[in-house]
Amino acid sequence: MQISPSGLFNIQNIGKNVQRANLKQNYCTFDEKKVQEIINEKESALPYIENTLKTTNDENCAIECLYILNRMLDNNVKGIEKMYPTLSRFNYSNSPDIQVMLSGIYRKTLIPDAFGPLNRMLAQQIYYPNSPYFDPTEEIGGAILEYIRSYGAKNAYKQ
Repeated sequence: MQISPSGLFNIQNIGKNVQRANLKQNYCTFDEKKVQEIINEKESALPYIENTLKTTNDENCAIECLYILNRMLDNNVKGIEKMYPTLSRFNYSNSPDIQVMLSGIYRKTLIPDAFGPLNRMLAQQIYYPNSPYFDPTEEIGGAILEYIRSYGAKNAYKQ
């Protein structure tokens, strides 16, 4: 399944070169060339990413797809918020990497339905921390604070 008509990128390669957090680095790294190719496809890549997220059981694949969506949001790609039903598949993941990536997406999209799962993720990480290399509560808590700031401002400054 190709994204671009030129066939430059095969979506099936997502997740193949992910390097997870470890003793030497407290973050994931991705194949940035591949990621940029997908970002350049903009909205036309979203159905392929969504289909991959719907079907994958590979954590590295899910993490890289979520990273791509996060980067697409930074590049003003539209329609990612409509993918919440697919993204919500990962709301109950125990993976700190998936939780961090989802938190970044939810922080930027402010999908109302994601607020509860963010709180559950935070509580889960507080009571049962499971990342020896980084603290997922920073990103999860930051997303929750962004929801509070954004929705609080709407109520405080009603016109």
